Amino acid sequence: MLSSAKKNVLVLALCQAFFNSSSTILVLTAGLVGYQFLGEDTTLATVPASAMVIGTAIATMPASWIMQNLGRRGGFTVGALVGLVGAVIAAVSVWQLHFWAFSAGILLIGMYNGFAQLYRFAAADVADEAFRPKAISLVLAGGLAAAFLGPEIALRTINAVPGIPYLGSYLAIVVLVILAIISLQMVDIPPRTAAERRDTGRPLSMVMRQPIYVVAVMSSMIGFGVMSLVMTATPIAMVEQFHHTLGDAKFVIQWHVVAMFGPSFFTGSVITRFGVLNVVAAGIACMVGAITFAVVDTTVLHFWSALFLLGLGWNFMFVGGSTLLTRAYAQSERIKVQASHDFLVFGTVAVASLSSGALLQLLSWRAVGIGAVPFLVLAAAGLAWLALQGRAAPPRPA
Repeated sequence: MLSSAKKNVLVLALCQAFFNSSSTILVLTAGLVGYQFLGEDTTLATVPASAMVIGTAIATMPASWIMQNLGRRGGFTVGALVGLVGAVIAAVSVWQLHFWAFSAGILLIGMYNGFAQLYRFAAADVADEAFRPKAISLVLAGGLAAAFLGPEIALRTINAVPGIPYLGSYLAIVVLVILAIISLQMVDIPPRTAAERRDTGRPLSMVMRQPIYVVAVMSSMIGFGVMSLVMTATPIAMVEQFHHTLGDAKFVIQWHVVAMFGPSFFTGSVITRFGVLNVVAAGIACMVGAITFAVVDTTVLHFWSALFLLGLGWNFMFVGGSTLLTRAYAQSERIKVQASHDFLVFGTVAVASLSSGALLQLLSWRAVGIGAVPFLVLAAAGLAWLALQGRAAPPRPA
């Protein structure tokens, strides 16, 4: 019989699959919907995709407060209900051709994502020290289903409603969010006791001054930010600038998502064996390889290679950063520290996503890739600094 921790991992991985499938549909279509609405001036075409990550950043701190009071299951359900409202608004906006209302709907879906991003930490909270890296990575592995489900749904539903392109895709997101709400009712994580709610641990500012916290957040921020910068621009660059087909873009995004989540079946074990800093370093190397392919040429093969390595680098940097973070706080501090991590990460992702469209429109696809290089250098410097500090695995705070 499965332990309670493993049951929660399975349920949360299923919820991750539904939420990531919705996100993948958005990645593939939101920029193209924006492009369709805007006409000749497409500088704002990535605003809907950026609205998703802005919503994610906005929701991280409220999600923390709600979960402190309602528990993980109640908090996750509230977030999914917000996402359901957003999906309905987005679908109606596609039907009525309202760009800003569509962006508002995507913002609400992003807020749902802000809650759902905490699935991995919820699994870690009920896992022992040995199982914790695997719990985080296995929940993220649920996103592998999104690699096949999300793009396939997007491609098959784009013209499902005659005369209204993309409406079917957003109706599909409505269904996926409903399935997530149903699945979340099987999450069985005990709520915090009154004593645990009173004991908030050290001030957040004290936790944030630790080198391990700084590097954990830097790894996640830069890994997710660089991934968002390049990925957000990819469907528009492929279809609208370099005249590849939507099927080509679907193929590239699909394998990108495979690379993002597929390694999660073993990333936790690799961290246990080789050390978290080495895994993050491997992620930075993959990102450098991705940028190299992106700037060299614009064939489908080069897009595929760039996005595959980009996804792999994201996995190593994000799982590595999340694992490092669990070593920076005591149990009583976990929710506020996790929320601060995700707020900083998705604030960065929002800026990267907004910058992506402007760089693509005003400069070029290659400028998108080159713009990521200084941040990867910064991530490598932070990693080297922590390694020299000798604080990669300090004792857990009391």
